[in-house]
Amino acid sequence: MSQRDLNSATKPDRGNELKHNYSPEHAGDSLTDFESIKPSTKLESLNLNWREKDLPERARTKHVHRLHPYLGKFVPQLVEIFLRKFEPITVCDPFCGSGTTLVEAAALGINAIGCDISEFNTLMARVKTGRYDLELLEREVNDILVRALSVSQLRLMEDAAPYNSNDYLEAWFAPTALTSLLSYRALIEDYTYQDVLKLILSRAARSARRTTHFDLDFPKCPQTEPYYCYKHSRICTPTEDSAKFLRRYSTDTVKRISEYAAIRRDVALLTITDDARRAQLPKFDLVITSPPYVGLIDYHEQHRYAYELLGLPWKAANEIGPALKGSSLRAKTEYVENMIESFQNVKKSLTRGGRMVVIVNDKSGLYDEIQERVGMSLETRLERHVNRRTGRRAGAFFESIFVWVAEE
Repeated sequence: MSQRDLNSATKPDRGNELKHNYSPEHAGDSLTDFESIKPSTKLESLNLNWREKDLPERARTKHVHRLHPYLGKFVPQLVEIFLRKFEPITVCDPFCGSGTTLVEAAALGINAIGCDISEFNTLMARVKTGRYDLELLEREVNDILVRALSVSQLRLMEDAAPYNSNDYLEAWFAPTALTSLLSYRALIEDYTYQDVLKLILSRAARSARRTTHFDLDFPKCPQTEPYYCYKHSRICTPTEDSAKFLRRYSTDTVKRISEYAAIRRDVALLTITDDARRAQLPKFDLVITSPPYVGLIDYHEQHRYAYELLGLPWKAANEIGPALKGSSLRAKTEYVENMIESFQNVKKSLTRGGRMVVIVNDKSGLYDEIQERVGMSLETRLERHVNRRTGRRAGAFFESIFVWVAEE
């Protein structure tokens, strides 16, 4: 969005938008004292238009929030704000993605339920929110690394067949990189914390793919020749190695899990791999979720390497609003019906008077109909300017925060 567009967003003739408490010019100081939020705090008084200097990347990706890259994560501080404001006994995120809501809830001593149709997403959420014997975890992470990388590469390549490779893996990884990954994978079943090891393996695989450095999110085809790198402004070559990434992410994973263990409270956490339209969910009194946006991200495809390596079920056909279907009128109509079905199902488990906090880029104005047909009342609507994103959200955009209350 151009500066001209941003300036025009504050003109009085846009009264409809100005009613919704938003300040694209970042007038005044943004909220940074999150512990100051109390049940009595007026949401309309909060400036959530964070700039990089207000809420730097290191704060948005603290401890386990950066255990694995994930497109579509919402800012964890948003979750913290609404958890502190509404003080639920149990919060639910029916589109839990990588587990942001669950992570923040456990840090504040709040029970949490997460549901997602993606097996890899729920794997991430389980790893982030798990409880660990930290000494055993570190021993296992170090032990599998030594064992996997101690076998000579020549031996691994000679024995590649027993490691159950496939065409996708052989196309996207150099032989030496792939054999280290397959060797590591073959040893995972020997350990207690298998999900953690799977996540380390996946993160290393993402970095070790044959792709350009500037297109790690959605590479279209394997890069096998040297190329001009727009990220580094020089000629780069595709990586031939995965061992360095396995080492790097092993250390980082233990560090981040240990940091989170120091603040994680003893709460009940449940992660369910299921479709929000049909999942049977326990009771809860608050929903905080950032559902998929229509026509933006193919959630399974962004982690294709993990599905191939780990042999996870592929349920991409059941995603709601995938990029593959675009954002045509037909796609939007289908999206609305699927979201209504999802929220109606979620509402069955919401306690009387409970709320749903829905964070979404509603640029097509779809959520008024969704709210009405689900049978929720709009309590508050906030708009915040998002001035930084990576990958498919490189430019500025505006994010709506709806607070719905269940109708009697």
